[in-house]
Amino acid sequence: MPNAKATSRWRCLCLAVLLAAALTSAAASAANECETLGLYEGEFFPSIKRIAYEGPDSTNPLAFKYYNAEEVIMGKKMKDWLRFSVAFWHTLRGDGSDQFGSPTKRWPWEDGSLSPLEMAFRRMRVMFEFLDKLGAEYWCFHDRDIAPEGASLRESNENLDKVADLAEHLQKQTGKKVLWGTAQLFNHPRYMHGAATSPNATVFAYAAAQVKKAMEVTQRLGGENYVFWGGREGYNTLLNTDLKLELDNMARFLTLARDHKSRLGFKGTLLLEPKPQEPTKHQYDWDAASTMGFLNRYGLAGDFKLNIECNHATLAGHSCDHELTLASVYGTLGNIDANTGDAQTGWDTDQFLTDPREATLMALTILKQGGLAPGGINFDAKLRRESTDVEDLFYGHISGMDALARGLRNAARLLEDGIIPGMVKGRYESYSAGLGKKVRDGKASFAELEKFALAQPDPIEDLPSARAEKYEILLASYIR
Repeated sequence: MPNAKATSRWRCLCLAVLLAAALTSAAASAANECETLGLYEGEFFPSIKRIAYEGPDSTNPLAFKYYNAEEVIMGKKMKDWLRFSVAFWHTLRGDGSDQFGSPTKRWPWEDGSLSPLEMAFRRMRVMFEFLDKLGAEYWCFHDRDIAPEGASLRESNENLDKVADLAEHLQKQTGKKVLWGTAQLFNHPRYMHGAATSPNATVFAYAAAQVKKAMEVTQRLGGENYVFWGGREGYNTLLNTDLKLELDNMARFLTLARDHKSRLGFKGTLLLEPKPQEPTKHQYDWDAASTMGFLNRYGLAGDFKLNIECNHATLAGHSCDHELTLASVYGTLGNIDANTGDAQTGWDTDQFLTDPREATLMALTILKQGGLAPGGINFDAKLRRESTDVEDLFYGHISGMDALARGLRNAARLLEDGIIPGMVKGRYESYSAGLGKKVRDGKASFAELEKFALAQPDPIEDLPSARAEKYEILLASYIR
């Protein structure tokens, strides 16, 4: 049973939420009571003003040099091309711990005297102040990161509903929105063997119930997407793995999620997030290509798009540019988790992406496909272990937002000038007419192609240079 103090705090939170709808004297009194109890104290970032755009010549580390939200690029505002989102888990729950060491961060809003639920309320309020001062319009969440796990699934659901009450209230106050929600199906020991791919059917059912609730809360908060990241959906050794059963079960799980989306009337996009390994040796959604192959195999290709994370791309032996381009070509690029890794480290370090060349290539794909909406760019990125000041949270996000804005400007100039796109078009000119066009239109047979080839000299005599170095020089000239 909750103690009297906790009950009183929950009562005043509920009444304070009602205050947004009707300022009655009873609700106002409850809000005052909440202040006394510490739930509605002042700013969490009192030394930080709203981050402003000051231009490339600014020397202020707490200002944008490239991200100018209202600036129009190729017919859209910069904020509408990029649709930036803050990840609740890394920003508010990241504590600096890693597989080699304990937590290093002691955020000033953390208070061990508060109950887990009260602490969840406080963190939610910190998130909305952070969003406001940073100037980001979206946030993303895992269910268990915003609300504590209870002693039972029912209690966990109740906790999530209570935190969602506050989040909904704060969204109405501020106009901030959920880019996507998801269920955390990898941290709790029950998921040690996987969730949808667990050998235990009860775990499968528990995971399904957790996703059902998370989808409902995402819909309630106006979430525009819902993400599936199969953190432990894979294997460490095939000796103890029924590979076909696990793949079939993962497809069954996603089919059930698709069906529940339909029953809910949820209009958002369902997204799968590829990752090759870590924590398992092999995860079933290795990269964009294997994930699309899986969706096609099980008849789910029209029901899901992809959430591409850049650091996952490099772990799979690809570049972020490759994964984004491949997903976009197949019409399945729905969202980007913007981060990067360290090539010397070799694991998923989730650092903020700051390389202007990589950002330019990312922006090229975004511009070519006409944007990401209803998806966006989520900063699934965390501070390094030794970065322990609250200002560092702003520095990290500012650096990432500036990098992507810089890349967007570069990519727009590149497309508008048309030099590289024109060179690419010219390289494939033989497919624009004659036999090449028949090939593209699917109207040429092997017999016809053989007849044509027999009548021509060996094409080795007429192959042009690919001029890869020239393309690299031209790209470099657009990086500013």
